[in-house]
Amino acid sequence: MKFIRRSALVALASFALTGLAQAQQVTLRLHQFLPPQAVIPAKAIAPWAKKVEAESNGRIKVQLFPAMQMGGTPPQLFDQARDGVADITWTVLGYTPGRFNKAEVFELPFMCSGGPERCSRAFQEYVEKNAADEFKSVKLLAAHTHGPGLFHTKQPVVGLESLRGMKIRGGSRIINNMLVKLGATPVGMPVPAVTEALSKGVIDGTTIPWEVAPSVKITELVKNHTTFAGKDGLYTQTFALVMNRAVYDKLPDDLKKVIDNNSGVELAAAFGRAMEEGDKEGLAQAQKAGNNIVALDAAETQRWRRTASVVESDWVAEMKGKGIDGAKLVSEARALVAKYNK
Repeated sequence: MKFIRRSALVALASFALTGLAQAQQVTLRLHQFLPPQAVIPAKAIAPWAKKVEAESNGRIKVQLFPAMQMGGTPPQLFDQARDGVADITWTVLGYTPGRFNKAEVFELPFMCSGGPERCSRAFQEYVEKNAADEFKSVKLLAAHTHGPGLFHTKQPVVGLESLRGMKIRGGSRIINNMLVKLGATPVGMPVPAVTEALSKGVIDGTTIPWEVAPSVKITELVKNHTTFAGKDGLYTQTFALVMNRAVYDKLPDDLKKVIDNNSGVELAAAFGRAMEEGDKEGLAQAQKAGNNIVALDAAETQRWRRTASVVESDWVAEMKGKGIDGAKLVSEARALVAKYNK
């Protein structure tokens, strides 16, 4: 009888502990560098947070901290997630040069085509296959790209010659190297610094996609925008949404499943779609303002391709010096872009 009673008590305690685990609530702090009304915070991050909260029946709460409200600088965001300063961060991979050597291939000139949703799918798959080790210190939720990169300048860029000597903001070391090859003077800085740099004359123009232009008042500060033939962009930049590994590991299995179900290629694609819609809005704003939009034709675009191609050669040679087969990675990246453009 005592054995039965003891067994019943053990079972009851076990049931209570299971119920407690099932009822566990978690608050995740998500930190990023753009204002909340910008495209990715408003159209990708906020919907993701709501979806995670809904699918966890409210047991996961996501607190959003935009515009570096938790302190630090944009280049520190990846390490903030790694070190637990924040639980999740969204950041530009190029803000930490030399950190993501294999992932960098998607920043090479004219690598992406077909739009940011397709390119983001390709980039996510590429990272999972070829660069997962560069994210082993965190839980990678999604890796994605923005749309076609272009120029926004005080004086019009109507061809290669007109770019020469201009001080142009670049968002990563690959983009800065490309600007040098094209004849410009690169000035590296994160996106939030662009507004002040343009208004004070520190730079003559910037490289960013249409999507981010409204949030940093580009169409008010410059009146010229230079695009390239077709859906090609001069470059693209890479991003990641990452989570602190220990925080993820401590989640009960059912909440891990919620995070897992809202990670990977479909999340990358959702971020890419948001970028694509944002590109349309940014272009429309420039058109409404009556700004000068220079559309380079196919022949001129090809001149830029040829001039910028040495950036790829430089990168492959640099990777070889680090024991990385850069040529193979370029081939892998192009094959995945082609796969998702079919």
